[in-house]
Amino acid sequence: MARPPSNAATRKATTALMVTRLDATEGDVRQQRFDVVVTEEPLQILAGGPGQPSVPVTITMRTPGHDFELAVGFLWSEGILTAPHDVYEVRYCEVPPDEAQLYNVVSVRARRPLTITARTTVTTAACGICGTTSIADLERVCSARPLGSPVDAALLLALPDRLRGAQRAFDVTGGLHAAGLFESDGTLVCAREDVGRHNAVDKVIGRAVLDAQVPLHERILCVSGRASFEIVQKAAAAGIATLVAVSAPSSLAVQAAERLGMTLVGFVRDGAGNVYTGSSRVG
Repeated sequence: MARPPSNAATRKATTALMVTRLDATEGDVRQQRFDVVVTEEPLQILAGGPGQPSVPVTITMRTPGHDFELAVGFLWSEGILTAPHDVYEVRYCEVPPDEAQLYNVVSVRARRPLTITARTTVTTAACGICGTTSIADLERVCSARPLGSPVDAALLLALPDRLRGAQRAFDVTGGLHAAGLFESDGTLVCAREDVGRHNAVDKVIGRAVLDAQVPLHERILCVSGRASFEIVQKAAAAGIATLVAVSAPSSLAVQAAERLGMTLVGFVRDGAGNVYTGSSRVG
C-alpha cells in the first residue's frame, strides 16, 4: 500500500489521509488511496507592550508555517504595530511541562505600549478583516500611497506565472492561496502560501516588517486569487502601490485602490489582464 508523502518542505502545510477514489470512467471503480490536503488549524495571536500583559487580539484559521510572520503582518495590517522597531520579541507561548506544545498561540511583545482592541469573531480563511468594510475606516489608517515608479505592463502580466512557480505546497494539494512580493524588475523577494488569502499576504508583509523593509513603496504584490477590500487594505498598510491579482477585484477594492492612489490589476492570466485603477503608471 502507498504511504503518505513525507516531504519536509510541505509536512506542516499538508496532511495525508485515506480516501475512497471514485472513477466512473472505467465503471463503478472504488479504490482506497492516500490523498494530501492542505492543513488548516487555528492560531491565536497575542500582543502587548512594556508593562502590559499579552492579550488576545484574534484567532485566525491558517496553514501552519511562518507563524511569526503571520502574527507580525496581521498586527501591522491592523495598525497595532507601526514601525519595524516596535517588534521586541515574537515567540510561541509557553505551556506547562505536562502539556504538549501545539504551536497554536503566538505572542508578539513590543518596545512601546500598544493600543489593542480584540476582535470578537474568529478570522476565518475566507475573511481577514471581519467587520471592517468602510473605505473611510481604511483612510484613517492608510494615507494615499506614493505613486512610485512606472511599471511595465509585460512584467505585471508575467508575475502570476512567476508566483505559481514558487507554490510548492499547492503542487501537492491544489488547495492553497499564495502571495508574492516582487521587486520593480520582477525579481521575487518573498512568496508565502496559506489556506487563507489574507494570511498569505500577512506572512509576506510580516517578513518585510521583521526585515525592516517597510514601507514597500517600490515593491509589487501579486496574489493568486481575487483582490478583495481586505487585500487592498493590507497592501496599503505596507505602503505597496501596485497590486496584481489572478482573479477579479471587488467593487469596494477598486474604490479603495482609487482613493489610495494604488495601481490595481486583476484577471491577470494567459498574458492578459484588466487595469482597474492607476493605469497612468502602467507603461
